[in-house]
Amino acid sequence: MWSIVEYLRKPELVVTVQEWFGIEYDDTYDQIEKEQTFYGQNNISPNLEMRKQYSNYPEHKKQRRKQISDDCASDVKKSQEESVNVDESTGSYQITNKFWYYLFLLGTELGDEIFYATMIPFWFWNIDGAVGRRVVFIWSVIMYIGQVLKDIIRWPRPGRPVHRLQNKWSIEYGMPSTHAMVAVAMPFSVVIFMLDRYQFSATNGFLIAFVWCLIVCVSRIYLGMHSVADVIAGIFLTILLMIPLIPLVDKLDHIILSSTFSPLFVIGIPILLIIYYPCSEKWTPTRGDTTTIISVGTGILMGAWLNYQLGAFQPPEITSTRPYEIIWPTQRMLGLILLRTILGLCGVIATRALGKSIAYAVVCMLLGRDQNEVKASESTLENRDKIIVELSYKFFVYSSIGFIVNCLLPNVFKMLNIGRPDFYTEI
Repeated sequence: MWSIVEYLRKPELVVTVQEWFGIEYDDTYDQIEKEQTFYGQNNISPNLEMRKQYSNYPEHKKQRRKQISDDCASDVKKSQEESVNVDESTGSYQITNKFWYYLFLLGTELGDEIFYATMIPFWFWNIDGAVGRRVVFIWSVIMYIGQVLKDIIRWPRPGRPVHRLQNKWSIEYGMPSTHAMVAVAMPFSVVIFMLDRYQFSATNGFLIAFVWCLIVCVSRIYLGMHSVADVIAGIFLTILLMIPLIPLVDKLDHIILSSTFSPLFVIGIPILLIIYYPCSEKWTPTRGDTTTIISVGTGILMGAWLNYQLGAFQPPEITSTRPYEIIWPTQRMLGLILLRTILGLCGVIATRALGKSIAYAVVCMLLGRDQNEVKASESTLENRDKIIVELSYKFFVYSSIGFIVNCLLPNVFKMLNIGRPDFYTEI
């Protein structure tokens, strides 16, 4: 069993996937890399025969070989000193199929925070809040578990001979792939919860979810950011987690909305999860990203709780039984969707900018530190003050964003007579 895992972790398997989708490797670079590694490990110099062979190279090949050799030697030395994966030389591969390149760039963005920063608000303002709450709950739990496992397992991302086409998240560990986890959790939970409420083709829904998941997962291997083992582990772990989570979240939703004491748990549990997040052997942005994710979930649930307590969530206006018929938007409704989205995202951006400034200044003041000094300081495990400031401001800012997305802005929209009609019910 372990031999299978080791095989799936091999960087050569990632290279095979990359080459299949049109990435051509520079053999000169790979050969020099092997030479540099061999000579470095054995503390010897190239033999006279190889030097003679090199002297017969055309001038342009000499220059090319010298450039790659210098880059390779620098990277090998750096990787040995830091014991981490390094980014590859940009001149060592060539993209021959632009279709796959741009498709997988798009695919990896479907697991990025920019996508969720727009998709989640859009869903609440224009589609269905009841489904949105459940999906965000699933997303928060799945991502927290995946991020924690990364810092516990501490398996590095694929190293040489893999060439990375993306630098973002490179400093984080790789096992399991949280992109793969969210690629399973988000689309499939949307389809499952929507099927419980609306009439549409389950086959089409699951087909779209499968294609979504496939593109995101393959993109992580194609870009050289994850091994095949990372991706497979992320997929199967999410499936196992969703089996109990789907029915549990469905039941917890009503309890959270109706209980008077919900805020104690909805706010308290995420704070404890942030405080007792497992420490890694080196600083990575994983803990901060995890704080952002569960803070958004906290704000969403608190906004829904307040809406319910204030009577904003009403029983269905039309007598109908679930699953409901989907009401497709008219031309006027499409205009209102665009208006709500633009105004809402402006509100989110303003909240983030203002909230970050206020929270950063307040936390630094409580710690007796200058905020400019804290911002300029290096992010390390030993820099406790910066860690406290970063986690505190992220929890405040992103829980506030979640709250205004699900509570404040929808009510403002209704006051302006541009709100989304509650076709059936938000409960």
